[in-house]
Amino acid sequence: MKRKKTFRELINQNKVEILKDKSSLEKIEKKIDNKYLLRS
Repeated sequence: MKRKKTFRELINQNKVEILKDKSSLEKIEKKIDNKYLLRS
């Protein structure tokens, strides 16, 4: 039982990290889009 719980916690932690990465990636994409928009 303990093992399952820690495994689930690991999965949840990974989900959170993936979500953080996604949001930071989107921010970077927006910055890049803004740069291109300013140039054109």
